[in-house]
Amino acid sequence: MHLIIEPNAAAVASRCAEWMAAAIADDVAERGRAVVALSGGRTPWLAFTELSKCKLPWDATHVAQVDERVVLADDDRRNAKLMRKIFVETAVLPAAHLHEMPVEATDLDAAATRYGEQLAQLCGGRLWFDLLQLGLGDDGHTASLVPNDPVLAERERDVVVTGAYFGTRRMTLTYPAINRARRILWLVTGANKSAVLTALLARGGNTEDYSNMPALGVSRERATIIADAAAAQDLPADFTA
Repeated sequence: MHLIIEPNAAAVASRCAEWMAAAIADDVAERGRAVVALSGGRTPWLAFTELSKCKLPWDATHVAQVDERVVLADDDRRNAKLMRKIFVETAVLPAAHLHEMPVEATDLDAAATRYGEQLAQLCGGRLWFDLLQLGLGDDGHTASLVPNDPVLAERERDVVVTGAYFGTRRMTLTYPAINRARRILWLVTGANKSAVLTALLARGGNTEDYSNMPALGVSRERATIIADAAAAQDLPADFTA
């Protein structure tokens, strides 16, 4: 796991956009396409806006979702709504290349399974993201893998539906889908994340018990964290990831 510390959230967003742009360009050059999965959040939106301004092979790039709230399409809490605004409505990304989670389906479990299957077909038969971006909650959650939710134990399906969390159910990628990614990029900002970031870096990923801090179930391999100084304030001065 590689740790990069920037002075503030704006600098994290800029560094993240640069990092993702380089990764996408490399993946398209190497394999002819890039399939990325993105989360939501205030700092990621800044990063995605900067990313959308980069000159990249967007016609060979596909954007999927890490997670989504089960709410209506026009609800401001929908991550896909902002993704459409940033990438599609600006004519950067072809509309068909934004793969939105089907959270308005009547049968959510079946829809989650189909979403995983569709992405697997896009990736050549198995869901294998080139780049997957994650956030870190102050309760230790990542994606919509939240403390003590039964879906933390899922090992077969790539996409599932959670129980209620802050009033809404979520559709989310599971650990198997996340940990197969070729690159994992964490964006962590804010002093309220300092304790969980320190715990994540101290204990690493794939621990036996992560029900109380789901982020610990994410692999450290091929992972980079870009954090601001506030989030990193509790790390020892001589810390190395």
